[in-house]
Amino acid sequence: MSSQWRAMAFDTCAFSKMKRFKPHLLMIVSQTCYTLLYFITQASFNEGLNPHVYVTYRHVVGGLVVFPFAYFLERMEIVDVRNPRGIAKIVGTIISLAGVMIMILYKGQAMQSLKGDLIHIGNNSTHEDWIKGSILTVTSCISWSVWYIMQGFTLNKYPAQLSLTVWINCIGGAQSAVFTVLIQHKPAAWSITSAIDFLSIIYSGVVCCGLTLFLQLYCIRHKGPVFVTIFNPLSTVMVTTLAYFVVGEKLYMGRILGGAIVIAGLYALLWGKEKDQECINTQQKSVLNGDEHKEPGNQISSSAETEDIP
Repeated sequence: MSSQWRAMAFDTCAFSKMKRFKPHLLMIVSQTCYTLLYFITQASFNEGLNPHVYVTYRHVVGGLVVFPFAYFLERMEIVDVRNPRGIAKIVGTIISLAGVMIMILYKGQAMQSLKGDLIHIGNNSTHEDWIKGSILTVTSCISWSVWYIMQGFTLNKYPAQLSLTVWINCIGGAQSAVFTVLIQHKPAAWSITSAIDFLSIIYSGVVCCGLTLFLQLYCIRHKGPVFVTIFNPLSTVMVTTLAYFVVGEKLYMGRILGGAIVIAGLYALLWGKEKDQECINTQQKSVLNGDEHKEPGNQISSSAETEDIP
């Protein structure tokens, strides 16, 4: 009998642990999906796929895939600098950002690349423009930050993640289609001419615009926008690692150092978020216990009042 109780206790503990770290696992899966997207998209662009047409197609596919699920199934961040958990969140964010900047700006000594590419994605004949690239990157980061914060507000009033995913893809696809028609006047640009183009559109639409977007909205609703954004540097580390081992790109010491700093900052920020959640749970329990203690007194006083009434 005692063995059965121990087995039940173990199952309960394992279930609680799984439920506790479910958002963490979902965000790791999300960043892994984005990591694979970078390589598939690069190969597709090298084959000649128009980027604007690609964005339109991926949103359309994402909306069409998620729409059936939405049809049938269906606290913002606080930083306290006076305690260690708030400081850990701030320091972790700064460390992660510093790690990403090191990976981008500092190269260092190149590591010996692999002898051959496991996957060949074609020649990458891009023209490097650091000023324009930096401005566009900063603008993209600001846009993503505003988008995450807006989702936090939106999900408080519209907590249907599947339906919201469909709306985001439909509106994004419509905007991208109008923009593409205005700047791209060749009808041939809309045609899919290779298998890699078709694969990149289907993968980005189903996995990234569909599944990954839904997972992010789910985590934003349960953990807040900051929790979701702190996992974004993880995809940078994954892309660097896969580019070295799979594609055969050069790996510089600066990227290794930046990746280690990103992981350290991510751990510090997660520690601060976890301590925040423990503090919130403790406060909620104390409030519930206080209400339970007050209820008997309220019942006695109410009964005494009823006795005084003739």
